Amino acid sequence: MNVPTMTDLLKAQELVSKYLPRTPLHYYKRLSTLLGSQVFLKHENHHALGAFKVRGGINIMSNLTEDERRRGVVTASTGNHAQSIAYAGSIFGVETVIVMPEGSNPTKVKSVEALGGKLVFYGGVFDESKLHAENLEKEYGYRYIHSANEPSLISGVGTYAIEILEDLPEVDYIFVPLGGGSGAAGTCIAAKGLKPGVRVVAVQSEKAPAAYLSWKKQSIVTSENATFAEGLATGSGFELTQKILWDLLDEFVLVSDEDIKDAIVTLIDCAHTVAEGAGAAALAGAVKLGDQIRDKNVVIVVSGGNLSLPQLKDIAERIT
Repeated sequence: MNVPTMTDLLKAQELVSKYLPRTPLHYYKRLSTLLGSQVFLKHENHHALGAFKVRGGINIMSNLTEDERRRGVVTASTGNHAQSIAYAGSIFGVETVIVMPEGSNPTKVKSVEALGGKLVFYGGVFDESKLHAENLEKEYGYRYIHSANEPSLISGVGTYAIEILEDLPEVDYIFVPLGGGSGAAGTCIAAKGLKPGVRVVAVQSEKAPAAYLSWKKQSIVTSENATFAEGLATGSGFELTQKILWDLLDEFVLVSDEDIKDAIVTLIDCAHTVAEGAGAAALAGAVKLGDQIRDKNVVIVVSGGNLSLPQLKDIAERIT
């Protein structure tokens, strides 16, 4: 697994732009007043699939060999990665088998089904689904696509960070949610390649802190995985993304699930934006840093908007 380079991200940008429109970067006055800084949201929730992962799916599927395409692919996901692989498979004519935890977000499940992905439900959490996907690879000869340890995935999702730097060269901070770490890793590569002074801050739930602990200890750590925010729900750090984060990530913040739910409400109220748990986590991290980002130009990545109806009902009850 080679670490992607800035050249890889630029190649990915050229490819991804053929299939996906550029997502907007909008300034929000009320959020800026709340944080005491100039706040911009990178709306990855505006993709047709509602999340940034689609960039990586397109890039990796386009780079498969003919033999890999013939064999088909298998992957594991809590939802957004699943959508991206199923969608890219439909574009490039590749059979996709998606292993998801039982009880997965129904909004994401319905999307994967509509996109033609063959769904297999296994386990209660992502880590169990991942093991089953690896077993299916061995049993049926599929090309297994890891949800983060794939250079082409990281290069693909990192294209949104290139867009940020092109649209706001004066950015000081980029806050990005972190589950497996592909988005954060891609952001680090783009930011340090185009403007080394930009500080990249990753945000993860304290109820699924494996990636944070791996980053702190500079070794792969497993930990509890109990967050409601399925996009952050990983129980282990991942080798390739951690290698990049150890070298390039400036700061890592843990927030509570309650902080994330409050951030979902804030985005609805102040930015007319619906975000899923992972999609709101970056805002929760920015709120936590407080005075550190005062008077700075801050970009908050809204990585996804696939909030299920039961989750939306729960969030609505918090609004007074």
